Amino acid sequence: MKKLLTIAAMGMICLSGMAQEAKEGFEFTVVKENPITSIKNQNRAGTCWSYSGLAFIESELLRMGKGEHDLAEMFIVHNTYLDRADKAVRTHGDISFSQGGSFYDVLFAMKNYGLVPETEMLPGVMYGETLSNHNELSAVSDAVVAAIAKQSKLQKNANNELLWKKAIQAVHDIYLGARPEKFTYNGKEYTPKSFAESLGLNADDYVSLTSYTHHPFYSSFVLEIQDNWRWSQSYNLPIDELMEVFDNAIMKGYTIAWGSDVSEDGFSRNGVAVLPDADKAQELSGSDMARWLKMKPEEKKLNTKPQPQKWCTQEERQAAYDNFETTDDHGMQIYGIAKDQMGNEYYMVKNSWGKSGTYEGIWYASKAFARYKTMNIVVHKDALPKAIAKKLGIK
Repeated sequence: MKKLLTIAAMGMICLSGMAQEAKEGFEFTVVKENPITSIKNQNRAGTCWSYSGLAFIESELLRMGKGEHDLAEMFIVHNTYLDRADKAVRTHGDISFSQGGSFYDVLFAMKNYGLVPETEMLPGVMYGETLSNHNELSAVSDAVVAAIAKQSKLQKNANNELLWKKAIQAVHDIYLGARPEKFTYNGKEYTPKSFAESLGLNADDYVSLTSYTHHPFYSSFVLEIQDNWRWSQSYNLPIDELMEVFDNAIMKGYTIAWGSDVSEDGFSRNGVAVLPDADKAQELSGSDMARWLKMKPEEKKLNTKPQPQKWCTQEERQAAYDNFETTDDHGMQIYGIAKDQMGNEYYMVKNSWGKSGTYEGIWYASKAFARYKTMNIVVHKDALPKAIAKKLGIK
């Protein structure tokens, strides 16, 4: 990737006596960039958690000197959907059954079911496409799980196997493909578990971190979001220390699995995510920013050029979570740090929407945006600053 990326045309320089406006467009200069694998496209499937989780694992393999691998998202999805269906039925529907998931689902599947190469379970192959489209799969599987969850007694076959489980597995075999029991990769035969073991990964080396005040800091708790249906725990850090983890990880050569809210106006489809600071903008009397503030919401262009960024407080971050303004929207991978021409710092983000946007699948999320809208992250435990790891009791 080039060290300097420039988009759009440069704006006009203000006349003398007026403050110089920020140039139209962004000029990003890379500060630190860690290796990633190719951009993928989740297409019409709510499986960002699998794509971003495996993107993170693939970068871990690069970091470990294990070479470049393309791992099968649908193998993780298949196993996870079956487990989630079981949990939904066992709780009589109180646990939702949906396409969503968490980074922990990837780690759990890797540890308990293994991994397979992409070539063994290609997206869309069962219905003659090259990308996933889970609309019909969900229509069928959602209806089955919802109906079974309402039953008072479940039927079994002569082998004491629950019939509905065999039915839901068959549905996923039809739409996603059967999970391979054995396969050959680079001339060697593996099972999914032996393949995962051959890569030298340890799921227990990865930790989830978040930052909310409704639980004590430096403890762990179950993050209360619907897609955390396995009830995995995250360590709780003050927001300043969580952001310290971001930077320490990147600068030490680690990438980050990043769960964030992307429903904000500041997260654009053109590859930039920002959190403009309206208070600082108001000081620019007569400037283009002042004009921007007078616009209607639909007229505002938050992502056309660098602007002053808002650095939220711990309280503001908590309020957004409590009011459902910050939600568990999307999983991505952070792999680098860059600066714009005004000196604002951004995280370089690998998305799973194909080569879309100005930067062909890469996003630049300002540190201010990440500070406000991060739900949780997953990193290797060695990516933590030593002082923070000690506070959390992680060795």
